[in-house]
Amino acid sequence: MSVRNIVKIDESKCNGCGLCVTACAEGAIQIINGKARLVSETYCDGLGACLGHCPQGAITIERRESAEFDEDAVKDHLARQQKAGVPVAEGFVCPGMRQQSLRKPVVGDAVAVVPAVSGTTSELTHWPVQLKLISPVAKCLQGAELLLVADCVPFAMGDFHARFLKDRSVVVGCPKLDDSEYYAQKLADILITARPRSVTVVHMEVPCCSGLTRIVQKAIAQSGTSMDYHDITISLRGEILRTENLRG
Repeated sequence: MSVRNIVKIDESKCNGCGLCVTACAEGAIQIINGKARLVSETYCDGLGACLGHCPQGAITIERRESAEFDEDAVKDHLARQQKAGVPVAEGFVCPGMRQQSLRKPVVGDAVAVVPAVSGTTSELTHWPVQLKLISPVAKCLQGAELLLVADCVPFAMGDFHARFLKDRSVVVGCPKLDDSEYYAQKLADILITARPRSVTVVHMEVPCCSGLTRIVQKAIAQSGTSMDYHDITISLRGEILRTENLRG
């Protein structure tokens, strides 16, 4: 035991949104009975990466006697989470954050395709897809072909699933309406933790949407890696206007 900085959560203010869970790279916070809770002092490094993500102001840092931060224990904890395929304790996670594999059942060596009512087939293989909600340790991201998509793209492109989503793991976000700094850090965490084989960013032609490209560039820089990525611009009518191979 030693006196150090550690997270303090005011449960009376917490609304269980779960943003602090995905902001904590060490997995120290979980949603339990609808409230965010510190599951182990040894998982909390006391740096407070979760503070800025709490919309209710329920999280603060206090200096008190607590167990030492244990990096090896964190690695074991994250490995167990990854193996389980969930970002927080099973049974207590918000349904919108529960990691799920949506892969179709395999029959022999062939994928059993189950047509949707409309006659088309979804290529989505996992949930959640929102960059705010998905965990960097999610199994679907590990070594994946990562697709970062602006929210509006799938609405503009009638063939989005067949053209882009097939055989890729997707995360979505809006660079105009959401926190771009948070997105850059979250994506950097994914690059460091999941080590995707490739990154493809798809955004609309409107100027604000190109912010998604800048988020990728910043994330690559923050992750300390150097990698190529594909940048694709979509018109308002769903046409591919430009495809570039860039270096981050």
